[in-house]
Amino acid sequence: MATASESGLGKLVGSWGDAIDGLQILVVTYAVSVVGAILILIAGWTMSRLMARWVRSLLTRTHRVDPTVVGFFSIFVRYAVLVVVIIMVLGQFGVQTASIITALGAAGLAIGLALQGTLQNIAAGIMLLVLRPFRVGEYIDADGISGTVQEIGLFATELKTFDGLFLMAPNSQLWNVPVTNYSRLPERRHDLVIGIGYEDDIDTAQSVLMDLARAEPRILADPEPWAFVSELGDSAVAVTLRYWTKSPDWWETSRDMTKAAKIAFDEHGISIPFPQITYSGSLQVEKETAEQATA
Repeated sequence: MATASESGLGKLVGSWGDAIDGLQILVVTYAVSVVGAILILIAGWTMSRLMARWVRSLLTRTHRVDPTVVGFFSIFVRYAVLVVVIIMVLGQFGVQTASIITALGAAGLAIGLALQGTLQNIAAGIMLLVLRPFRVGEYIDADGISGTVQEIGLFATELKTFDGLFLMAPNSQLWNVPVTNYSRLPERRHDLVIGIGYEDDIDTAQSVLMDLARAEPRILADPEPWAFVSELGDSAVAVTLRYWTKSPDWWETSRDMTKAAKIAFDEHGISIPFPQITYSGSLQVEKETAEQATA
């Protein structure tokens, strides 16, 4: 018969054996998980870099996409892949990834509601950079917001006004309104309207304007300039010279042509009527009334 000491020693050896077996199983299980997690991290890190590089290369080939958008999307894709990789790593250790995804979704919703205006500007900035209704260096007008575009960012667009002031406009205000781009198209039309007297010769006025247009090198020959009577006003006949120029020449040409038309009309004796008010009669009546009151 075994003694009590031998019986206790046997139980101790058995418990140690069970512990060692459990430790071996635990080590093997977690070793596999750790190795799997390391492999997933390495593969995910490599995949994120490859995906970001592929997106950058794909968007770079498209000339309509701004470089700012290229960098933004490549970084976004890389971190999106890394988030998925981290969730897969946690799943290797038995973590309930469904709850993590739910928590991330709730956090994203809360952040989105808190930064609704900012996210709206970001979305508008991305659309402006992708669709390109205007580019840097172009002069635009968007519902009263006008100026030369200096920089298009993800949150706001910087402009330089006509009088040299700095203007920063939120992208959402530029995206939700019609935008008039004065610099995008290569050619622009201008209508120079001048009123002449009813007693003046209309044909002479039209001929003078056409001669000025043909002599101006900045005015395009095609489309051909055209002079015509556009209106019969109360005190003047409106004669219009319609011509086209290159967009960069439009402003200076319109001012120079206005001055040249005035000089040419004066040389040919063509009058340009303007409103006149004569006060001599009323002043005489007021003078006589004052003299009578004094007498």
